[in-house]
Amino acid sequence: MRIVLVGPPGAGKGTQAAYLAKNLSIPHISTGDLFRANISRQTELGKLAKSYMDAGNLVPDEVTIAMAKDRMEQPDAVNGFLLDGFPRNVSQAEALDELLRTETIGLDAVLDLEVPEDEVVRRIAGRRICRNDSAHVFHVAYKQPAQDGVCDECAGELYQRDDDSEDTVRKRLEVYHTQTEPIIDYYRAQDLVVTISALGKVEEVTGRAMEALKATKAQTKTEAEAR
Repeated sequence: MRIVLVGPPGAGKGTQAAYLAKNLSIPHISTGDLFRANISRQTELGKLAKSYMDAGNLVPDEVTIAMAKDRMEQPDAVNGFLLDGFPRNVSQAEALDELLRTETIGLDAVLDLEVPEDEVVRRIAGRRICRNDSAHVFHVAYKQPAQDGVCDECAGELYQRDDDSEDTVRKRLEVYHTQTEPIIDYYRAQDLVVTISALGKVEEVTGRAMEALKATKAQTKTEAEAR
């Protein structure tokens, strides 16, 4: 399957993308990973992206699109992929459609992870990160450390990142509503959007997503056979 994963910050896209990609045996293609890989390998696209980032500017859509195109053409993506963080706006969605058309393939589904705004703020603003190891993540409500402010793993100090403050989270949500959310309507017009609730345990959300994608695949197969 060829899937685009969308949802607001805090919806758990990265976590769900990893589980879904494994269950569906397709690569998880993350924009962040694309940038890091190209920059670390010092590809021409990586050097170009870094020049914009070092200057404090946004990387142009055409650079992001070129990176995604290169990744989707790799052998492991022949039978499908899961895009996470791309497309990020309608212009990128249109470019992706054009790119897929030239390959005579198309998307199977756009999986929309739905989370109430107050829950997004609660999830992100409640995160606490270990100063010694950023992989050690706790939460004031959902994953409390045994000792307040102290990492269970290494006894390091737990702190709240600046970009996890409630004000910053709400600003990030505004950007999502303005720039990214419109792609849901864009793909809904193509009858590709599958919306599921991203509330609950990780495995529950994954289960909902897999069932929704299976139903979509079955419907697509039925329609193809009817034609």
